[in-house]
Amino acid sequence: MGNPAIFNTDQGVQFTSNAWIGAVEGAGVRVSMDGKGRCFDNIFVERLWRTVKYEDVYLRGYSNPTELREGLKNYFRFYNERRPHQSLGYKSPMEIHRMNGSSVARKAGA
Repeated sequence: MGNPAIFNTDQGVQFTSNAWIGAVEGAGVRVSMDGKGRCFDNIFVERLWRTVKYEDVYLRGYSNPTELREGLKNYFRFYNERRPHQSLGYKSPMEIHRMNGSSVARKAGA
């Protein structure tokens, strides 16, 4: 597969050490860092992956990458289409999408 051309990260201490930057650049990869305070952008993704790990990966203990890919595909289908989300009033993202799509269609005169 090869190395990426650019590695983008936040300015967390683990990514700003000379040893880490030297290793990445030594592999021919440019380092790009987000602005100060942008680490908070990761909160939503970190929360998602915590949910994925505790609700699926740790419970199923996938034995190989192919099994993991198939399992994650199934989990994300469940997560988006059937899993109730507290922040969405215990509706799934798909339910919210369909409700918003209906209101958009009504507003457009469909």
